[in-house]
Amino acid sequence: MLVKDIMTENPVTATELMSVAEALGLLYELDVRHLPVVRGSELAGIVSDRDLRGFTAPSEDEAIEAIEKARSSNVGNFMNTDPIRVDPETDVREIVELMIVHRVGAVPVCDLDTGDLVGIVSYIDVLRALQETLEQA
Repeated sequence: MLVKDIMTENPVTATELMSVAEALGLLYELDVRHLPVVRGSELAGIVSDRDLRGFTAPSEDEAIEAIEKARSSNVGNFMNTDPIRVDPETDVREIVELMIVHRVGAVPVCDLDTGDLVGIVSYIDVLRALQETLEQA
């Protein structure tokens, strides 16, 4: 099985200049944990909910400060600028190994010649593929 068989194509993305508040809103609205960050169509990085957890406040008093900080901070300051990436023809076993070794929950899928983002594979995509395989067995 190849990455192109399980990836989410054309994922919603962030830009480096997007505010952290906007990125957090997308993560919440889409119910996802990772956003690829692009410059045009080229992958520039990836940001996760863990990267932005400092913008959530444990108490109501700190919430206003956290919201203001999130509005004035950009995703580019918090993203991983050198994420692991694979191409659509990568074997799923390889992406699973990469996710385990590097302890990441999602891997961007890129055209390795151009750097253009074409999809993303998250641990949820891998689990869905495993579930389908088990059901067929």
